[in-house]
Amino acid sequence: MRVLFLHTNFPAQYRHVAQALAQDPNNQVVFGTKNRDVNLPGIYKAIFEPSRNPHPTTHHYIRPLESAVLHGQAVFKLSEQLKHQGFVPDVICGHSGWGPTLYIKDAFPDRPLICYFEWFYNSHGADADFDPTDPLSIDDLARIRTKNAPILLDLYTCDRGLSPTNWQKAQFPQEFHQKISVLHDGVDTEYFKPKPGAKLVLPNLDLSGVDEIVTYVARGMEPYRGFPQFIETIAYVQERRPNCHVVIVGSDRVCYGKSLPDGSSYKDFMLQKVPLDLSRVHFTDSLPYGQYLQVIQASSVHVYLTRPFVLSWSMIEAMSTGCLVLASDTAPVTEVIQDGKNGLLVDFFSPQKIAERIDEVLDNPTSMAEIRANARKTALERYALADLLPRHVQLIKDMASKTFKPTIPVIR
Repeated sequence: MRVLFLHTNFPAQYRHVAQALAQDPNNQVVFGTKNRDVNLPGIYKAIFEPSRNPHPTTHHYIRPLESAVLHGQAVFKLSEQLKHQGFVPDVICGHSGWGPTLYIKDAFPDRPLICYFEWFYNSHGADADFDPTDPLSIDDLARIRTKNAPILLDLYTCDRGLSPTNWQKAQFPQEFHQKISVLHDGVDTEYFKPKPGAKLVLPNLDLSGVDEIVTYVARGMEPYRGFPQFIETIAYVQERRPNCHVVIVGSDRVCYGKSLPDGSSYKDFMLQKVPLDLSRVHFTDSLPYGQYLQVIQASSVHVYLTRPFVLSWSMIEAMSTGCLVLASDTAPVTEVIQDGKNGLLVDFFSPQKIAERIDEVLDNPTSMAEIRANARKTALERYALADLLPRHVQLIKDMASKTFKPTIPVIR
């Protein structure tokens, strides 16, 4: 079987399934990407580059679409090169939104396309209008609607779609739901597992003598993942808990949402706004998986905050390690966490209440043991890679062999 994966990054959501397919000598796996830095055994990386960036005079509603078209054009040219090299895929898997999948059905019209549909942009009822202090303008409404243009083209063109959670699927127009199955990427629960008595020792950070460690993990430090609220929370925690340390894993950047208008980072802005004892707050930047695992294994309480948006892998990974996850009471989270059963839920906008629940956890470690065990159980029963990866592989095989059935089980 010949499989073509498409994603601007590499390997992104396709890491496990691409590797699993590449391990079979009967398969040939090609991955079209812009990322030149990472390589995985058995996977041939085919690099594409857009011919230019969107033009600065292009209407700002249209720039994301122009960028997607340029990426789609680059992949179309790559497809022609692959054909000349004798590679014609039996099935194509691609992430929708940034453009690589836009014209792939024109390059290979009789080959099935499975699109990964991560998010559909809505002005109301999800992330965009969640913060009452940041109301949408008429300009925002039009811009958000237009941002879906490349995704709508993929919804029309693809043969099948996948979304990782029911919440994320629900954001897409109802008329396309029959095309989209819910199938999570899966978490390696054998890697992300509890380590009783774990102590946190990183190359530049030794907290082995600390008993109270609050952890926070996100790709960037931004309002979408509640970073400002978390910094305010720390101030309340530090007032009451002189021996508590906080570890923040993530880059000082904005991955989702708006940057500050003056160009400063949210980290600098919040640290100027909120006085903290920085000797007990540790910013690690992004970490290799092994060090990140040590952080969450040693965590006393792990805080995960998010707007109603894409659910982070990190929350499920933390649950898999048996973390006590204290998470925002928002739609993507409540699909997974039941308050008091496998985690604790808090008001996204209330740092004081978040701090009170952190106190609750740190004051009652014994009574929280069952919640930690249930968190691990949830990860094992619903999100284990060992169970979900074979489903991904089988779906790809079925599509390639044209024996695909109209629906696959929804993971609940």
